[in-house]
Amino acid sequence: MKPLFIVLSAPSGAGKTTLCDLLLQHYPEICYSVSCTTREPRLNEEDGVDYYFLSQARFEQLIKEDCFLEYAQVHDNYYGTLKEPVYQAIAENQCVLLDIDVVGAAKIRKHVQALPPGDPLREGFVDIFISPPSLQELAARLKRRATDAPEVIEKRVRNAKDELSHVAEYMFQVTNDDLETAFRRICDIINVKAEMV
Repeated sequence: MKPLFIVLSAPSGAGKTTLCDLLLQHYPEICYSVSCTTREPRLNEEDGVDYYFLSQARFEQLIKEDCFLEYAQVHDNYYGTLKEPVYQAIAENQCVLLDIDVVGAAKIRKHVQALPPGDPLREGFVDIFISPPSLQELAARLKRRATDAPEVIEKRVRNAKDELSHVAEYMFQVTNDDLETAFRRICDIINVKAEMV
């Protein structure tokens, strides 16, 4: 498989984490892009596995040095994707999987479009939006998860409505009405794109 730079976005509760896990199990040549953050590690989180945990000063230094494909400040903490590990993985013939929100995906897309023809990130770029079958089904899934308070679920559904308005910006859209079917659709996209690179 030719190295791809795969970006997946989805509203919370659409099944993106499960689909990412399935891709990593199914394709040994796909590695997960670990983001950087300035927030404190949570219990059981490992540096370099869950995130690269950086000080604010270090993160801001990396911004000045133009080391990020994209970054954002969320609730007083920075989050970002470093260029170097992504390019390194692609140079080693690995595909890179990035799980990111619609704002981050738009920044990545803009960065990739500005790259010169022949750049491996531009050549292997593919972005996929995973949609729930409906907002009602999304709300039902979030309730079944039983991890959030009702007002948090309401907020996530409102956010999902906004995120769904960005679907047309993506190369591909997959509706996760059935996990196995959605996974097969994503595999088909990846396999076809890998042949085209």
